[in-house]
Amino acid sequence: MEQLLVEDLSSAIGTSGLVSMIVSLLCVVLSWWALQNLKLDLIIRYPKSPQGRLLHLLLAIVLGHFVAGFLLDYLGWSGQIRNMF
Repeated sequence: MEQLLVEDLSSAIGTSGLVSMIVSLLCVVLSWWALQNLKLDLIIRYPKSPQGRLLHLLLAIVLGHFVAGFLLDYLGWSGQIRNMF
């Protein structure tokens, strides 16, 4: 009985980690796509240079991280509300 409980918990943690990874990657990709419309040449001297592209990638990662954090928090909160009733 205890072994089954440990396996269920391990499976739930694994599933949660996988969902978090997928949501995070999707949010970074969406952020990258959205940032394509940003005119970085107004801020950066050479936006097509390796440094400009790296900055674009880092901006997408940071923005995607914040959006994914919000979505995962929201998912957790909605699960807590569901368990309330």
